[in-house]
Amino acid sequence: MKTKKFGNSNLETNPIIFGGNVFGWTLDEKESFKLLDELFEKGYRTIDTADVYSRWAEGNQGGESEAILGKWMKERGVRDQISLHTKVGADMGQGHNDISKSYILKAAEDSLNRLQTDYIDLYYTHWDDNKTPVEETLAAYQKLINDGKVNHIGASNLSPKRLKESLKAAEEQSLPKYEVFQQQYNLVERNDFEGAIHDICVENGVGVSTYFSLASGFLTGKYRKEEDFQGKERKGFVEKYLNRQGLEILDTLDKISETHQVSNAAVALAWLMHRPGVTAPIASATKSSQLQAFDEALNLNLSDEEMSKLNEVSKK
Repeated sequence: MKTKKFGNSNLETNPIIFGGNVFGWTLDEKESFKLLDELFEKGYRTIDTADVYSRWAEGNQGGESEAILGKWMKERGVRDQISLHTKVGADMGQGHNDISKSYILKAAEDSLNRLQTDYIDLYYTHWDDNKTPVEETLAAYQKLINDGKVNHIGASNLSPKRLKESLKAAEEQSLPKYEVFQQQYNLVERNDFEGAIHDICVENGVGVSTYFSLASGFLTGKYRKEEDFQGKERKGFVEKYLNRQGLEILDTLDKISETHQVSNAAVALAWLMHRPGVTAPIASATKSSQLQAFDEALNLNLSDEEMSKLNEVSKK
């Protein structure tokens, strides 16, 4: 499988990144191992997780996703073949986000232990605490990099102001630079990325990964009326899209997917893969059949007309 480089860095990624938020949440350990085995067999080697995954599931404390992934890599002996991405800074029970130096250094050790590895390929600032000086956060990453525990750093969900401050501090004070930015971006949520964040990333050679790339499953087309998501884990994420524009987007996806004989998810991912500034979308799956959409997206060539139709119907 061909790989792509994030921005101006030498960090490579699959064209689609697997989202590990499902491990320990909608998939138990046995189911996670089965899916990871199939993913690996298909050639996907870039996996995104976070220390806070899957804390929101009943009975979980956080770290479940990392622990499952770490156990799988250890048992299969494949750590050196995986580009491992994880994150720090989200509320792990302390009641607030934290990206102070002391917190990051401790959290990194916790993540390394759960992942059963001695290094992280890409370590993200997950959520800003909006108070720690950016220089302090970057200094923590500098130590982790110097110690060989982190190879590259990225950021997620920072405001344009804090992202610019971080990039400026990195350049002026010889601190590590955020080489990847992760932001929500999909056909029903375009505003968070398009505009200031997109421009900052392009101007500074920062690669981009997108989360909620399928809008928590809405863009697959399986949620079209209220009863479709009743009792489902993702109800709170997708019910807001069940409106006129959301249904028009699904209708457009239906037509394009029928033309190419692929799934709606494949079209939605292909659209992202061809959007300016995007390096690779992150997408999850819970069934073997859903992984087929990844392969379909990689081989799908959307015409200019089809891209224009998707761009137009998803404008707000």
